[in-house]
Amino acid sequence: MLCLGLNQGEYLTIGSNVVVQLDRISGDRCKLVIEAPREVPVVRGKVLEREGGPRPGCVYEAPRYHKREIPWDRSKAQALLAMRSLLNRMDGRDGDVQALRRQLNHMFPPVQSEPPNQVSNG
Repeated sequence: MLCLGLNQGEYLTIGSNVVVQLDRISGDRCKLVIEAPREVPVVRGKVLEREGGPRPGCVYEAPRYHKREIPWDRSKAQALLAMRSLLNRMDGRDGDVQALRRQLNHMFPPVQSEPPNQVSNG
């Protein structure tokens, strides 16, 4: 199986008459635009399986998020804004450093096996 990575707006062709373009990415979802002749069936996998079709052998269950990825939400965006504000006024005071550490830990929770307040090289 060929595995390709596409950036937003990029496309690939299948044969001479099928074009697949990555329209946009939002969180853990993406929107694809597919141009194909009417005689070429394009069916979503869950629809195929719901209607009794076999799951292709090449399809695998991918993890929803990489173990270090964190889904982006409003609270993460607020934490990022708070960190930027703290950095703008940071003058070496302990309270600001501690507040920044709390915001970083909120956005990027420490991995259980890592000692607190240390950065992993992996």
